[in-house]
Amino acid sequence: MLPPMPDPSPLTQFFWDGVAEHKLMILRCQNCGKYIHWPRELCRFCLSTNLAPEQVSGQGILATYTVPMQPMDPYFLLKVPYVLAVIELAEQPNLKLVSNIVDCELDDVKITMPVEVTFREVAPGVTLPLFKPAAV
Repeated sequence: MLPPMPDPSPLTQFFWDGVAEHKLMILRCQNCGKYIHWPRELCRFCLSTNLAPEQVSGQGILATYTVPMQPMDPYFLLKVPYVLAVIELAEQPNLKLVSNIVDCELDDVKITMPVEVTFREVAPGVTLPLFKPAAV
């Protein structure tokens, strides 16, 4: 059974192309320097349309999380419980990305724990950016 599949648009294609190359790419305003995620056509800080994708470190902290116990898609039936996480990336305060925490026991998951991106193939030809506890 396949997971729900990404459906890239012209606005998000850069993100998925980067993930396929194991790079975490985020839009950055070329006028004010702020990162913008989720991708959009306009900088929410200065209203510029001069945005371009840039690779970020993949380092961050776990801002918040939940542990789903009921799958919203049949694919997740055998995957529950898992950690659905909001990661605050190191490049900018409040620059957040929704993902999963992997390689960590549920009891060890803690808000503000340092995390780093890892890329995993979840289906043939489909790679996702997931996060694991950062190496200390």
